[in-house]
Amino acid sequence: MTNDDGRNDGTEGTEVPDGSGNDILALDWRDWKRVLCVVAHPDDTEYGISAAVNAWTRAGVEVSYLLLTAGEAGMKRDPAEVGPLRAEEQRAACECVGVDDLVILDHPDGHLVEGLDLRRDIARRIRQFRPDAVVTLTFEFEAPHGLNQADHRAAGRAAIDAARDAGNRWVFRELAEEEGLEPWEPDVFLVGQVGDPTHVVAVDDEDVAASVASLECHREYLADLPDHPKPADFIPPMLAEAGALIGERNGVAFRVYELGGVAKSRD
Repeated sequence: MTNDDGRNDGTEGTEVPDGSGNDILALDWRDWKRVLCVVAHPDDTEYGISAAVNAWTRAGVEVSYLLLTAGEAGMKRDPAEVGPLRAEEQRAACECVGVDDLVILDHPDGHLVEGLDLRRDIARRIRQFRPDAVVTLTFEFEAPHGLNQADHRAAGRAAIDAARDAGNRWVFRELAEEEGLEPWEPDVFLVGQVGDPTHVVAVDDEDVAASVASLECHREYLADLPDHPKPADFIPPMLAEAGALIGERNGVAFRVYELGGVAKSRD
């Protein structure tokens, strides 16, 4: 059921036909305590996913952002100036959606390498934070908005591998043996900005407004993109379209994967 504010009061996993022969589910996240969002750059979570983040934090879920680069190659200025600027804008965006924990790694923007070093860094953060769910963006070559950027592809693929690596004591053994980080495997892995979602997180009008405000915090970055639409012009319609998949006013769509392996017992 939908409350007056536009949000489902249960997220009970109801199946709703989407007209394509596939059933889209309302994602049941009520038992989650922690969520880790893993993305390549500042602003990546702000294209809709931050609405779900706001819903989670309002409900008491602790959300952490892991940015693999500082986004220093994303503007027309000297990267030495851009990195700190974008970090400042990202901190402001986090405040809009109740995120207190922001970690920015120093992998080079535009040169993100999908390899063991990146997987280890993500697995380390998973073991530190011990999330119930890990969230990333689509890592397909083609995204709904067009050709996907190289760093996004590398980040997403490394994140799904790291989510399983983090739970395996015998992968990156140094994390436990030298850093004291015991294995931890999340229960679910969520991929946002996909063209073929399996689930939707219902969000209300307050969450939509927070998502718009979070992207607007990237003021200097957006000023370097004169043809970029205003956040208020495209985020609400995008969230309304996702919400309609489960009969809600607004929502954030994900492709959801259950995780399981040698560490599912939390050993």
